[in-house]
Amino acid sequence: MDLKFNNSRKYISITVPSKTQTMSPHIKSIDDIVVLGINLSKFNKLTQFFICVAGVFVFYLIYGYLQELIFSVEGFKPYGWYLTLVQFAFYSIFGLIELQLIQDKRRRIPGKTYMIIAFLTVGTMGLSNTSLGYLNYPTQVIFKCCKLIPVMLGGVFIQGKRYNIADVSAAICMSLGLIWFTLADSTIAPNFNLTGVVLISLALCADAVIGNVQEKAMKLHNASNSEMVLYSYSIGFVYILLGLTCTSGLGPAVTFCAKNPIRTYGYAFLFSLTGYFGISFVLALIKIFGALIAVTVTTGRKAMTIVLSFIFFAKPFTFQYVWSGLLVVLGIFLNVYSKNMDKIRLTSLYDLINKSVEARKSRTLAQTV
Repeated sequence: MDLKFNNSRKYISITVPSKTQTMSPHIKSIDDIVVLGINLSKFNKLTQFFICVAGVFVFYLIYGYLQELIFSVEGFKPYGWYLTLVQFAFYSIFGLIELQLIQDKRRRIPGKTYMIIAFLTVGTMGLSNTSLGYLNYPTQVIFKCCKLIPVMLGGVFIQGKRYNIADVSAAICMSLGLIWFTLADSTIAPNFNLTGVVLISLALCADAVIGNVQEKAMKLHNASNSEMVLYSYSIGFVYILLGLTCTSGLGPAVTFCAKNPIRTYGYAFLFSLTGYFGISFVLALIKIFGALIAVTVTTGRKAMTIVLSFIFFAKPFTFQYVWSGLLVVLGIFLNVYSKNMDKIRLTSLYDLINKSVEARKSRTLAQTV
């Protein structure tokens, strides 16, 4: 914002940068919502909803399929951290390209904050990818649905928070669903390993922290999505590279992937690209319809991912997966209801009686008139 003062004329000239200069090109402005070149503002609300839902389902279903496909390559399971390294490299490139599309290229968030965010991002995605070497993909997805549990535990023990009955019920449903799903997996899955449960649980804890840190940093410093992606993933790339180099895990992974470049690097590129595009439609969905609709759509997407995983990749199946999965879904919707109680408040009996009395009064008044 530029302010110009002139004593003789006594006027103030204010220049405000356009909205397209201050926001991510994922969503260009409040009035003009453009996602991947599609101007959603030209369509009605129903069409916008179907476009966003289609984008979320298409890109994230491909993302999940490719992730499981990469780990189905014989001999690749020990190289989950190397996949994360490649994914971080692609995300950094995508973030750099996106940052070039906006005029304000300054880094707003301090470097120390990005070092913390990058560390948490490495923990979230690295541990999540590595856990697939020990768990079935549906089990990993179920765990990822239950981020509320570590968030609530941290709130109780660290901040002394108190939660309402809906949140507690949600956590109980998720916990029971997770326990039941894990027990079913350990019973029928030939390659079940408790290490995978530990890894995905640690990834959940990091994921529960990173969301709050990212949101606080972006609001405090008014940073764009592209800046956050570029710096957090590029610094995280350095972390993983140093870790793999120190543990001698880089050489074997590079050698293995060099023998199967299409099934490793090719899949990893598409895997990263679809994940990056999927984020665009989730952001648009939140911006246009709110978090409640967005969570509902993404939960449906995760359920569809689990179903497709059983269809495309041969694995043992039991109906305990269904019941435990439904418990987790119930927990998710209880949590969403708790956060949006004012918007989706159920009509109480007292309100119904009041409305009935008012309706009778209006009918009586109409008859007397």
